[in-house]
Amino acid sequence: MNGKRALVIGSGGGIGAALVEQLVASGRFDRIYAGTRRPDASRHPDVTTLTIDILDDGTLAEAGRQIAQDGALDLLIVATGLLHRGADIRPEKSLRQLDASVMAEVFAVNSIGPALAAKHFLPLLGRRHRAVAIFLSARVGSIADNRLGGWHSYRASKAALNALVRCFAIELRRSNPEATVAALHPGTVETPLSEPFQARVPPSKLFSARKSAALMLAVIDQLTPADSGDVFAWDGERIPF
Repeated sequence: MNGKRALVIGSGGGIGAALVEQLVASGRFDRIYAGTRRPDASRHPDVTTLTIDILDDGTLAEAGRQIAQDGALDLLIVATGLLHRGADIRPEKSLRQLDASVMAEVFAVNSIGPALAAKHFLPLLGRRHRAVAIFLSARVGSIADNRLGGWHSYRASKAALNALVRCFAIELRRSNPEATVAALHPGTVETPLSEPFQARVPPSKLFSARKSAALMLAVIDQLTPADSGDVFAWDGERIPF
């Protein structure tokens, strides 16, 4: 992907920021766009910061217009997600804890927002060469792999995201057969999103954001259009739906 353009949405989060840093360090991109709700000016000349709120069609459309002026995208990564927030939003341990407003917000961030991002940015992927779009998902979004239950809203919202990714891939294949659209599980990463749930994770399976980003970018480099629509883990393992 030498001399290409990349967009990372969710660059204000731990994983998103690490992905931007890794892309800059690779030296393989002429321009990197970093999208976040509260952008700060980048200190790197190859990074353009954009205001992007995945639940605000206006910011998505404006960012799309800015990027389109420069040319096609070669890499799109949507690195947003919501698992918990203080005492208001926590993964449910039983049906008794289900709350309609919490479920709506979790689905909005984990499913609807990425779908809106796809609406605006998948059409910007290059059409005459390899282009990749990645949506960060989670292994717990696999229905076939669910053995523990619980975490109802988060699991279901990520399962919905995986289903949407398959839909995106099928639609995009018709107009852009060189493009690959996939979901990617980053592993358990040392970020605020996973902090309350790290105690039982073996040290070898708890990644820094930098390591997770490097592992995921290595997987992305290996993806082909034949992989489009599938879900993968940080080590390249294909995760069942």
